[in-house]
Amino acid sequence: MESQPEDTSQPSVRESKTVTESNTEIEMSKDIPDRVEIEETSEDNSKRKRTSEAWNHFKRVKVEGIQFAECNYCKTRLKAPAGYGTTHLHKHYEKVCKKRPRKIDSRQSFLKKNQKVSGEQELGTHIFNQEEARRELASMVILHDYPLSVVDHIGFRRYSTCLQPCFNMISRNTLKGDILKIYKDERTKYYNLLGKIMCRIAITTDMWTSSNNKGFMAVTGHFIDDNWTLQNCILRFLYVPAPHTAEVLADTLFEAVMDWNIDRKVSTITVDNCTINDAMINHLLQKLPTRDMPLDGKVLHMRCCAHILNLIVKDGLDIIGSSIERIRDSVIYWTASPSRVEKFEKTARQVPVNCTKKLCLDCKTRWNSTYLMLETAIIYKDVVPRLNVREKNYKTLPTEEDWVNAIEICGKLKLFHQSPNTVIQDMALSMLSKYDKYWEVCHILMGVAVVLDPRYKMSLVEFFFRKIYHESARFKIDEVRQNCYDLLFDYQSRCCTLNKSSSSIGSLENTMSSDVHSNLNVDDSLDEFEQFVVSKTSGATNLSATSELDMYLEESLLPRARDFDILNWWKTNGVKFPTLQKMARDILAIPVSTLHPSLHLVVVGS
Repeated sequence: MESQPEDTSQPSVRESKTVTESNTEIEMSKDIPDRVEIEETSEDNSKRKRTSEAWNHFKRVKVEGIQFAECNYCKTRLKAPAGYGTTHLHKHYEKVCKKRPRKIDSRQSFLKKNQKVSGEQELGTHIFNQEEARRELASMVILHDYPLSVVDHIGFRRYSTCLQPCFNMISRNTLKGDILKIYKDERTKYYNLLGKIMCRIAITTDMWTSSNNKGFMAVTGHFIDDNWTLQNCILRFLYVPAPHTAEVLADTLFEAVMDWNIDRKVSTITVDNCTINDAMINHLLQKLPTRDMPLDGKVLHMRCCAHILNLIVKDGLDIIGSSIERIRDSVIYWTASPSRVEKFEKTARQVPVNCTKKLCLDCKTRWNSTYLMLETAIIYKDVVPRLNVREKNYKTLPTEEDWVNAIEICGKLKLFHQSPNTVIQDMALSMLSKYDKYWEVCHILMGVAVVLDPRYKMSLVEFFFRKIYHESARFKIDEVRQNCYDLLFDYQSRCCTLNKSSSSIGSLENTMSSDVHSNLNVDDSLDEFEQFVVSKTSGATNLSATSELDMYLEESLLPRARDFDILNWWKTNGVKFPTLQKMARDILAIPVSTLHPSLHLVVVGS
């Protein structure tokens, strides 16, 4: 019987294992159609874990029921059924694939651009460090509030590999550990720093409410370090269980202060102006060692000036609350849906009015947002009556008097001065009563801070107090002067317990900008103040200085320059005024607001 020729179309398992890689690729290209559905198989579904290093560069795919290994770089598919081995995969990755990432020695130096202080760039060397890269990754997540799952995102992993193939991506649990390590390291650094500095620390605290109505307390420390640089650090951000009574808040804040071991270094505590905070401060005065505080704790309580300003203006706005309410209701109506917004803008162009600004709704607890709402609404005051005729459901048309009040408010709100309009006069009286109520307490240290500015000293206090208090100005001026003397004597009596601050200091950054981010027109008043100083100096007689404060006040005022660095001035004049320097270091670190520096005022839409 004639023997049948052996069928060689399908290789045996042994032959498949010994076939060359090039033949395997040719065979693959013949068998696989151009367009196929690819089914990826998950590692979790495999019967045994693939431990070969080859699978770091390939993934399993199934094409028409046949298992293949697809190269992650060049997308070539090689047969890889069960028991097929991975030798041909290794050969493909090491010898055939032209798109594979090149192996890099982690000890190899690379060129990188370094930024000089002058702004120029120069080439330098850089050696990749896995630990440093992990720390920077954790810092990025902290800085930008990214989720821990960012390390699982495919796009982020690809991007990281493209930037630095040597970086081994970490898991989210490892990232969490790195973040906690950074926190512990930073906490230890600041704990040691706060223990070494020879100055007082000003505290600000505020309550925050989360979206699920849970209360959190933020505690921030403010101080001037040995380099005479203003420092701010968040000491605690912790959950405060209800009820938020004065006792609970006082205990929480006290524990935060004790935890950092700064109870004997607290100068002031700045809080929002409310009754519960007043009671909280009273409880703290019974817990904290007042003998270590300036004036035995009499100036511990500082009220947030931004909060007081908000209360003052809101009191004034309540006088014309009905007018504001009708304008607010109109804004709500015409911003309720995209169709209404489109209709509003179309009518505005017909009037015609340039739609340079969009209507914005205010936050009732933020006076400046109400101002912005009115300022924008006034632009479209001629549009609203036209819309009232065409829109039957619109029932909140502001009256002509409402618009007059709104225009008058927007013209006067920035300056807070008198107006012939009786409505504005009523507002001013209401605002002034609240101003008088809180300024009595606030101005003690704020007045001293002005005196410690060598551009103004007592002259600015005298100038403005005469405008504010009129007949009683002399008494108020003497009170500020006496406060300065009391603080000076208090610091002098403690000099045996307070070490002299370091005078061998490095370079100083400009820490306090004199630019006032405000719409208030103060330039005219300060120009008038300079004329006041000239007239005052020409008629003054030189008296013999009897104290360090007297010598300081007798010296001429420095020119009023916006780029003046007050901290640098006190740093360099400590030899001449050693006690005043200690006072300035403590008092100039006290914030007048509990708000974050980048959030001086809450603006609608921000």
